Amino acid sequence: MKILAVDAATEACSVALYNDGEINSVFEVCPQQHSQKLLPFIDQVLVDSGLTLSQLDGIAYGQGPGSFTGVRIGVSVTQGLAFGADLPVTGISNLAMMAQQAIEQHQAQSVVAAIDARMSEIYLACYQNMNGLAQLLDNEIVIKPELLQKDDFQIQNSMSVGTGWGTYNEQLSTCFNATSSIIELPDAKFMMALALDAFNKGAGVAAELAQPNYVRDEVSWKKLPGR
Repeated sequence: MKILAVDAATEACSVALYNDGEINSVFEVCPQQHSQKLLPFIDQVLVDSGLTLSQLDGIAYGQGPGSFTGVRIGVSVTQGLAFGADLPVTGISNLAMMAQQAIEQHQAQSVVAAIDARMSEIYLACYQNMNGLAQLLDNEIVIKPELLQKDDFQIQNSMSVGTGWGTYNEQLSTCFNATSSIIELPDAKFMMALALDAFNKGAGVAAELAQPNYVRDEVSWKKLPGR
């Protein structure tokens, strides 16, 4: 299979292209520059792989949680490319992406993924290694770290990933006995195993059905005067 993966949901912007077992990828931490970086990155991996969009079998995208603006950029670019090339798409959790990296790089058997969600909250999810793939346990949630209760999570000997651990290490460590990792931000190339599994299971959908997953039900914002 030939799969393009794009992600702009956090401070990192990344693109990867899987071409029958070979992966070309680009990763850069570039806050607030995703709209300028994403399309050139996509062009770069296509050229490096010697492929055009029409030769692909599908596009995977980071569906969140993360920055609301970043998630929307990733979904919008995916929809535009997929619609023009008539390709199916599948969304992959940004928390799962980091858990998958811990599994592939560190053979982690369980992972606690946490992204700093601002507003004194984190996006949090626990994953289990199931035959080399990150499988979600329970649900992805957004929560204030001080509200975490150790008895709410049945996970042992885990590895920690995500920016949430850097910001709220003390609170998270009281709830989870997790080994630290250096994985802070999602990287699209670690979306690939999960995307291939999804496409092989027929989970690809039409471009117009691509949806973000903010986890938060509501966006906290205020209108400017007169708007």
